[in-house]
Amino acid sequence: MAQTTPNHTQSVSGWAAHDSSGKITPYTFKRRENGVTDVTIKILYCGICHTDIHHAKDDWGITMYPVVPGHEITGVITKVGTHVSGFKLGQRVGVGCLAASCLDCEFCKTDQENYCENLQFVYNGIFWDGSVTYGGYSQMLVVDYRYVVHIPESLPMDAAAPLLCAGITVFSPLKDHNLVSTPGKRIGVVGLGGLGHIAVKFGKAFGHHVTVISTSPSKEAEAKESLGADDFIISTNPQQLQAAKRSLDFILDTVSADHALLPILELLKVTGILFLVGAPDKPLQLPAFPLIFGKRSIKGGIIGGIKETQEMLEVCGKLNITCDIELIKADKINEAFARLVKNDVRYRFVIDIADAFATTKDI
Repeated sequence: MAQTTPNHTQSVSGWAAHDSSGKITPYTFKRRENGVTDVTIKILYCGICHTDIHHAKDDWGITMYPVVPGHEITGVITKVGTHVSGFKLGQRVGVGCLAASCLDCEFCKTDQENYCENLQFVYNGIFWDGSVTYGGYSQMLVVDYRYVVHIPESLPMDAAAPLLCAGITVFSPLKDHNLVSTPGKRIGVVGLGGLGHIAVKFGKAFGHHVTVISTSPSKEAEAKESLGADDFIISTNPQQLQAAKRSLDFILDTVSADHALLPILELLKVTGILFLVGAPDKPLQLPAFPLIFGKRSIKGGIIGGIKETQEMLEVCGKLNITCDIELIKADKINEAFARLVKNDVRYRFVIDIADAFATTKDI
């Protein structure tokens, strides 16, 4: 475990899950000393992603307890290694899902380290020194500078935090399909949660006609009035589905719960694309007919590389795009987990880490 690694001598306060109950409790652990290619970050805010719950409860059977979640991290640099370039003390920075990769494969060399076979995550991963990584539900973080991004001055640090996962997760497929720079398409967004709401914001900012597809009729007003969506389809309403058949060029599916793909696929035009970014616990059923009779495609992806994440942040800074958040104190993490499972948040919880250590000395 990380706390037994020789150079892990910095005592750090944070919050961790210790078993599959998923309950988060205060936890003190060790982090490594700042190395020559590292920066140390005083954490100010950390978003709560649904993935954090999956890891806390070991839903995927891969959790290494104790686990300190958190991969939507913003803060300020307090130490800089001698071999670090592009970063200096006091800068506003962010850290997302990535903590390490091989640096030498075709993906690492083309700014797609998120697809490296040796990718390691910022928590529940194995770092280069063999230690288990601990995430952003903590006082500070030591991270290799190659996995750090700058936060534009125009973005508030709390509302920018979820961009490090939710934001890049939906930005990357839009960019891959020329939807960032080429306006005028008809795109759909399945689910109006942490990922979905930022996808709607991106879609409108990039000049597209945006349709929200949801099981919740109560979300129609907020989708249209608050987020600017053009249309709203209730995915359980056969009449609405039929009326919108073959009307969309591209659909981004952000839902992490089990759901049917058939009605969604039928909304696509011929040669349309359904892109999955949600991570349901169980395998999704793949209907063949709407694919073969519509020459449609289903794709999927995770986050983006560091260069692309920085690009996304610059776009958000320029267009004033942030996540809609509910800021919570650290003692409300378990309550936030329970509410997130019920989809009771508009639209992303962010932990005020700085507040928890406001009476302590700066790191």
